[in-house]
Amino acid sequence: MNLQQLRFVRETIRQNFNLTEAAKALYTSQPGVSKAIIELEDELGVEIFHRYGKRIRGLTEPGKRVAQVVETIMREIDNLKQIAEELNASENSRLMLGTSYAEAGYFIPRALAQFLPKHPKVEVSIRHGTLRELVEYLRSDIIEIALVMETDSTIEGMEEIAVIPLDQWEFYVVVPHNHPLKRSKHLTMKELTRYPIITYASLSSAQEHLQRTFGKAGVPLNIQLSAMTADAIKAYVELGMGVGIIVSFAYDPERDKNLHGIPAKHLFGTDRAHMLLKKNTYLRNHVCAFAEQLSNALNRRMLEHILNPGSHADRAAPDAHSLSA
Repeated sequence: MNLQQLRFVRETIRQNFNLTEAAKALYTSQPGVSKAIIELEDELGVEIFHRYGKRIRGLTEPGKRVAQVVETIMREIDNLKQIAEELNASENSRLMLGTSYAEAGYFIPRALAQFLPKHPKVEVSIRHGTLRELVEYLRSDIIEIALVMETDSTIEGMEEIAVIPLDQWEFYVVVPHNHPLKRSKHLTMKELTRYPIITYASLSSAQEHLQRTFGKAGVPLNIQLSAMTADAIKAYVELGMGVGIIVSFAYDPERDKNLHGIPAKHLFGTDRAHMLLKKNTYLRNHVCAFAEQLSNALNRRMLEHILNPGSHADRAAPDAHSLSA
């Protein structure tokens, strides 16, 4: 038995039992992957995968138990590599972040403004994506922290992903100062439907939130333009192309002097931003330091308890959900 065999088993599962894709991901040949898996099965004396001809269809019952052990072993090996890299590295390091589009230009910079002066030699890499994409990036170790506007029950139910609540937010409607909606005493959805809407692109969770809210109210959401960032939305609004709907922390009266912001909590409710991390991974110093900048309630002990539940003697440490209290 060797690590290469275990790596091939894990990647085959990750690639939805497609040996060709597993081989591509591992930069090797498909016959080589197949041979290594068969050799491991012969050594263990159990069939790990169900096969139909030459194709793999899924895990056998014994294979499910083997897969759990393989994942644990490979995860700990990845942790060892990260520990070794951190111990052998100089002050130079890299922090890999992911964010959903809506808060890309606002949430991360506030934390980086505090983080980078204390860690000037850390290279920060930011990748954007949808909620689902960011979860996959975490699982594949492409990123270390994901920041999202909201989560759903599917993500919160994933055993390998820690969901940590951060700031609460609401939507703002933004219009030019001469717009009729500025005079509205109590903005309604019916008033909004009189004007073309400019908001986030369909890939963003922010637009999904708006679509759900309008749908529940039975009011059509007339999107004239969509954009990836609040800055683009505000630019279109300034040109008189429609009414903007953006997240609250993207509107600043001092900075956005040409626009009037209307709080819309009564229409769309509130939600909470979240930080996502992969459980059962080594918490690198720079990752911990950046996470602490995102929430004053966090420290290393709390984060380690959240990421490695059951592995610490102190069972009284708070869980992720208690941080939002």
